Amino acid sequence: MIEVSALRKSYKKKVVLDGIDLSVAAGTVTALLGPNGAGKTTAVHILSTLVRPDSGTAIVNGADVAKDPDAVRAAIGLTGQFSAVDKLLTGEENLLLMARLRHLGAARGKKRVAELLEQFDLVEAARKPLSTYSGGMQRRLDLAMTLVAAPSVIFLDEPTTGLDPRSRHVMWDIVRGLVTEGTTVLLTTQYLDEADELADRVAVLDGGRIVAEGTPAEMKRLVPGGHIELRFGSDAAVEAAARLLDDATRDDLTVTVPSTGGVGTLRSVLDRLDSAGVVVDDLSIHTPDLDDVFFALTGSKGAN
Repeated sequence: MIEVSALRKSYKKKVVLDGIDLSVAAGTVTALLGPNGAGKTTAVHILSTLVRPDSGTAIVNGADVAKDPDAVRAAIGLTGQFSAVDKLLTGEENLLLMARLRHLGAARGKKRVAELLEQFDLVEAARKPLSTYSGGMQRRLDLAMTLVAAPSVIFLDEPTTGLDPRSRHVMWDIVRGLVTEGTTVLLTTQYLDEADELADRVAVLDGGRIVAEGTPAEMKRLVPGGHIELRFGSDAAVEAAARLLDDATRDDLTVTVPSTGGVGTLRSVLDRLDSAGVVVDDLSIHTPDLDDVFFALTGSKGAN
């Protein structure tokens, strides 16, 4: 649904995108991560036809963003970092305005607005001024406006920034529902747990280049630190386990064994202990998270 090849963009001497390649399959979520200034928003702006690339190609829903921007715009929706709603209007009026801009016609527009108000749980607030809306409600309305024309591709540029945890989870559920219906989503986010929750694939952008790409599970295997923690009921059991297991470290009644996070490693460890009659009281598996991956690949303290 999205195909990017050798995409480049500079502002004077500042190279923002340095030949990136990216592929996003239909009906999936791809999360674009990177530190401040990595080029995430620039990439979204190019793909949504707001900015022209210097070179390279970007195809969205079969249309070239540079050669056929109108066809791209007809197929996409964009929710930016900041709310685009008109605070002088009610929620319903905002949606009706977008329906008119999208040339839906009066009857079809009213029907679509009613559907979206229901879908985004905004029926009771539909005719209230936006000054009465919470931040989460405004972001839901913002996304609803993006969906008025039922786009096949949606760009979400940090859609949950500033929301409380409950509102973030509501937005996650909405995004999951859209993908279930076949919508393709390209997401930029400063919340790495958000990418872990939503994304089928993750691409890490740093210094204008994509430095790693894969599923969240694949990305986590790129960095060391995974281990299995085994707890025992006696010193004798701990000592026996430490002798049996390669590269094991002991701490009181706990033994830690390096692991890639795969089932094979866990099965091997338990089989060796079981064969020797060593009983494990409890165990836990620890794998690197996307924070670890992000820090390892970018050397940065956070994503934006």
